[in-house]
Amino acid sequence: MRSNDARTLLQVALPTAGAGVLAAVISGVVAGGKGAVGAVVATVIVILFMGIGLVVLERTAKSLPHLFQGMGLMLYAAQILLLFIFVAAFKNTTLFNPKAFAITLVAATLVWIAAQTRAHMKAKLLYVEPDPSSSEKPENKGSKS
Repeated sequence: MRSNDARTLLQVALPTAGAGVLAAVISGVVAGGKGAVGAVVATVIVILFMGIGLVVLERTAKSLPHLFQGMGLMLYAAQILLLFIFVAAFKNTTLFNPKAFAITLVAATLVWIAAQTRAHMKAKLLYVEPDPSSSEKPENKGSKS
């Protein structure tokens, strides 16, 4: 993983983890221990799903840049679908509070997307790769008098 990719992952995962801690505290106060557990589980799921998606997207951008936009749209659609499946699967669980889980899942996903947008907007990436041959100094073809 390039250092820029790792920096982007760090700039996105930290605010999401912070939002998860805040959600766990609020859920713990409102819904008790099971609410806090639900918030923590939701935060871990969001960071894992979205982190894996970011790594896949960065690798796609390096190896197949012409598929980058379509892959990004497909990846986000698949991630949102999987998150909805998690909400539906744990709707009636007794391991944690499902309402705290669902609200934290949505909130952490929104924080991840906002942080990723901010990280990409602040990144100083070249839009065009400079041609290595153009970095050489051009020959002076004028007269030498």
